[in-house]
Amino acid sequence: MDWIAWHAAYDDPASSLSARLRCVRSHLSDALDQAPPGPVRLVSLCAGQGHDVIGVLPGHPRREDVRALLVESDARNAGLARRAAAGQGLAQVEVREADAGLVTGFADALPADVLLLCGIFGNVSDRDIARTVRAAPALCRAGATVIWTRHRRPPDLTPQIRQWFADGGFAEIAFDALPTSVLTGVGAGRLGRAPAAGPAGLPRGRLFTFGSAHPGPAGAR
Repeated sequence: MDWIAWHAAYDDPASSLSARLRCVRSHLSDALDQAPPGPVRLVSLCAGQGHDVIGVLPGHPRREDVRALLVESDARNAGLARRAAAGQGLAQVEVREADAGLVTGFADALPADVLLLCGIFGNVSDRDIARTVRAAPALCRAGATVIWTRHRRPPDLTPQIRQWFADGGFAEIAFDALPTSVLTGVGAGRLGRAPAAGPAGLPRGRLFTFGSAHPGPAGAR
């Protein structure tokens, strides 16, 4: 998959990707609004070109509170994200070229107050999705918001994903079933209980292998 070409769909405001992006940005803005006073740690895994985070922070009232880490393995996309963040004067946004499937690559940015798992679940196996969702509480601070995406094409896994998040202590804030060509789903939840504390509580081993499931048509990622 050419992930640079994949991102081109964002240039079309009528595309499934653009619809998903608007929804994710709305939930991200709300999550920042509702974060407690003080510093806000934001972690975005498989961040691509960072359109969601970099599209929200410049004009957000909590801009100066946020310290964001965008984890992206594709060097070209990571470079574009860095340039976009610099162009918006977002010195507090770090773009790290690393494998987001390995917690060791971003453990220093945890626990997160906002965790973005967008563009992942359409590209990994069902087993990897379950492993990642079950690990999510350990990546977050109590009260953190998680935002995730997954298409709803048959067999629709989103009901099971929502249940996995609920089982992990995330109270669902919203689930948006967007009427796009790829049946986009966007979920948001808030962690209501304290996760395992410290480095000892972090998941060991690989969470997911990106590309282990076929992404389908553009926007399904």
